[in-house]
Amino acid sequence: MGLKVGIVGCGSITRYRHAPEYYANPLVDEIVFFDRNRHRAESLAKEFEGTVANCFEDLINDETIDAISDCSSNEVHHVHTTKALLNGKHVLCEKPLAISSEHAKTILDAQTKSGKKLMVDHNQRFTKVHQKAREIILSGDYGDVLSFKTTFGHSGPEDWGVTKSNATWFFKKSRSHSGVVGDLGIHKIDLIHYLIDDEIEEVKSFVGSLDKVDENNKPIEVCDNAVCIFKTKKGRLGNGSFSWTYYGEEDNSTTIYLQKGILKIYHDPENQLIIEQPGGEKVKYELEHIQTNDNQTNTGVIDSFVDWIVSGVEPPVRGEDALSSLQIVEHIVND
Repeated sequence: MGLKVGIVGCGSITRYRHAPEYYANPLVDEIVFFDRNRHRAESLAKEFEGTVANCFEDLINDETIDAISDCSSNEVHHVHTTKALLNGKHVLCEKPLAISSEHAKTILDAQTKSGKKLMVDHNQRFTKVHQKAREIILSGDYGDVLSFKTTFGHSGPEDWGVTKSNATWFFKKSRSHSGVVGDLGIHKIDLIHYLIDDEIEEVKSFVGSLDKVDENNKPIEVCDNAVCIFKTKKGRLGNGSFSWTYYGEEDNSTTIYLQKGILKIYHDPENQLIIEQPGGEKVKYELEHIQTNDNQTNTGVIDSFVDWIVSGVEPPVRGEDALSSLQIVEHIVND
């Protein structure tokens, strides 16, 4: 028998990523959907041949369900994920793990107590390009990492969300809490930790709500832009820019400066990884296009989560990895 999984929250992240990837995985037999807006759950259940839970408690009390994807909004991750773990479910939680380190530690304590698996959807660790870049960096062939820069920007979550509206929960302080930093910035903070096997420990930042307005045409309650300077535990220096106001092509690029070359990641659409060497030579890799809001492809996240449950194959990201990235997000939005 294959796995039976439940999903809490039936917005766009479920519609375009979790549901189709579970549905395509041969080790998953059934998906059970729950959303406060029942019609969303019913729509996805029909599309992906699943069933609908009447309430969240029914989902986590169902002894036949092996695992839960927590695709709810940020402010209730610590509620849903904690309860799911303590009810004996493995959990894949959307990022950020929680809206605060305190809530995140509650989740991690529940994971320890339950003994169940907890994975967080930091999906940039799963791309072939980022995995190849990490391999090259950690090989030492180009010397040590000196500095870095990274950016993630697009036109905003109102173009991605299920309602396609400025009333999106991403714009609400009480629900998203950290705006663009918790939505996009945390991806790149986690990516830097992964690529260079180091952690950011100091940050200086500017954040602002520069252009986005809510459904009442008032400036949103959270930041739509952030520009940051980082210092890692090993003394590397870098910067990051995160934006919901890139009103053109999405930018999801990273540059790593090493002693013997420069790695350019997702700068060129055809050669997604380029190594520029000191003499001017270039080594180019054509691996895969990055997934974007307009280019929905398999992330590999669901397959990795399922493989971890079924076969014990360690994923490239676990619950513990999410806390250090979340702590940097807190510094950016609270300082």
